[in-house]
Amino acid sequence: MKRIWKTVETIEAGLGFHITLDDKPIKKPGGAALLVPFHPLAVAIAEEWRGAGLDGEDIKPDDLPLTRMATTAIDRVATSHADIISQLVSYGLNDALCYRADGPPSLNEREHAAWQPWLAWAAATYGVALVTGVGVQPITQPEDTGPKFQKALQAFDIYQLTALGVAVPAMGSLVLGLALANGRIDALSAFNVSQLEETYQIERWGIDDLAEQRRAGILADLHLCVRFMELCR
Repeated sequence: MKRIWKTVETIEAGLGFHITLDDKPIKKPGGAALLVPFHPLAVAIAEEWRGAGLDGEDIKPDDLPLTRMATTAIDRVATSHADIISQLVSYGLNDALCYRADGPPSLNEREHAAWQPWLAWAAATYGVALVTGVGVQPITQPEDTGPKFQKALQAFDIYQLTALGVAVPAMGSLVLGLALANGRIDALSAFNVSQLEETYQIERWGIDDLAEQRRAGILADLHLCVRFMELCR
């Protein structure tokens, strides 16, 4: 898609806000006009479109991340609410913070110092007593873990769940995702906690270009998710 519009505005419409290009509302892939319920989100989406395509290049979905996330919330998460929650719960039942490395001791010490406080926070906040283990063998969590995580996730609206649907898989941790959603940790800190083992290996062996690009993508996604959640409050 090439830029063919000159003006971008936000217009109040019933229970939400349209973003217009030359007075015409932005449309979702299905053809319906995009209507968002949060004014700060509408303003931010409008700003995306004001800057999109100014270089004359084709506009890609990645150039409009907030637009993409809002559309996902409305068209996908709203219609697959239970499935999205179920997928997120599965990350909690296999949370990366529960799987500790089989040495060396210096890495184990880092893991305990960085990860255990967040497991303690989850226990205090949601009543989930997650079990930890060494290695990659599956860990069986207490039977009430899934229902407690499900109850926690049901308290979030489709916009928060959309952000969690990106952040949680990126980190491999529902616990860190919930901490992000509750404003208990910022994007960079969550990245550092979730990437602890990778960072340790980089310190020992260095990093290659592909790994660096992957890590940069994860950090960018986490920043986007936090911003999206903040705009949807």
